[in-house]
Amino acid sequence: MQTISKFLATISVAAFALGAPLAAHAAPKKDFKVAWSIYVGWMPWGYAADHGIVKKWADKYGIKIEVTQFNDYVESMNQYTAGAFDAVTLTNMDGLSIPAAGGVDTTAVIVGDFSNGNDAVILKNKDKLADIKGQNVNLVEFSVSHYLLARALESIKLAEKDVKVVNTSDADMVAAYKTKDVTSVVTWNPLVSTILEDPSAKKVFDSSQIPGEIIDLMVANTGVLKDNPDFGKALAGIWYDTMKLMTADSAEGKAAREAMGTASGTDLKGFEAQMAATKLFDKPADAVTFTTSPGLPKTMDLVRNFLFSKGLLGNGAPSADVIGIELPDGKVLGDKANIKFRYTSSYMDAAAKGAL
Repeated sequence: MQTISKFLATISVAAFALGAPLAAHAAPKKDFKVAWSIYVGWMPWGYAADHGIVKKWADKYGIKIEVTQFNDYVESMNQYTAGAFDAVTLTNMDGLSIPAAGGVDTTAVIVGDFSNGNDAVILKNKDKLADIKGQNVNLVEFSVSHYLLARALESIKLAEKDVKVVNTSDADMVAAYKTKDVTSVVTWNPLVSTILEDPSAKKVFDSSQIPGEIIDLMVANTGVLKDNPDFGKALAGIWYDTMKLMTADSAEGKAAREAMGTASGTDLKGFEAQMAATKLFDKPADAVTFTTSPGLPKTMDLVRNFLFSKGLLGNGAPSADVIGIELPDGKVLGDKANIKFRYTSSYMDAAAKGAL
């Protein structure tokens, strides 16, 4: 799972919160910029840009959409929060802790997938989660890996005080695991797959045990979206066109998966293994069902309380209610006067009804 080390972004977000235009009354426009980063659930955006699918849907609505790949996930969110991009791929947790906490009203246009095994807790030469007690645990601090650890510990009635978190860059995780002193890591694919190639590595908990909690989204600036609904329709059209191709049991589908695998630094087999650990919402009706389910507010309540416990909802935040989270039915978790993160099912629903 592409996630963040929050401390890397804190200074940037604070600056954005003070100085960034929030586009609350954005004027209608014709040119839009979308940012994405490498992860199995986001590879379709790069493929769509390279194979004419983005242009097809932009042309349909008489607009232009520029899609930019970032190698640094944190930077893609920082640039979106600064107003340099109209939309960005991110997780539900990061959307709340970065742009929303930074003051940028953000709407989830497409609920693309949730991690269903791509994120994992791995122990060295131990095969039970309970063996983690007392260990140093290497992970990207304040990321969804940190969240996964908290949920794993909770499942066996332990808490973070029962281990010691060691902040470790995702770029260093594989090398760190190979050292003698590292006995426990929490990370995401493709790093999980690489680490598990070591005979000593034992997966003791993964995101399939908290289904639907680590969600991958395409979000857009709420003001931009409100004044330019065709932009949201185009994004939905791009996504579901690419999903249809990507999941097809055909030569074209295989070629698409192979291309996405190569672009993400793996091969067809590796990419399909990552897809198998991802609950991909390739059908818009399924995405609508998930987004409007009673499970989503429960998940966001867990997420916001985790972020509050780590001080990630803003300096001096009095409670997890500080940021309002609006759900598709209009209900709000938290402060109704400070809604900064929203879910909508309208664009996915339009796709399901063939109304794009």
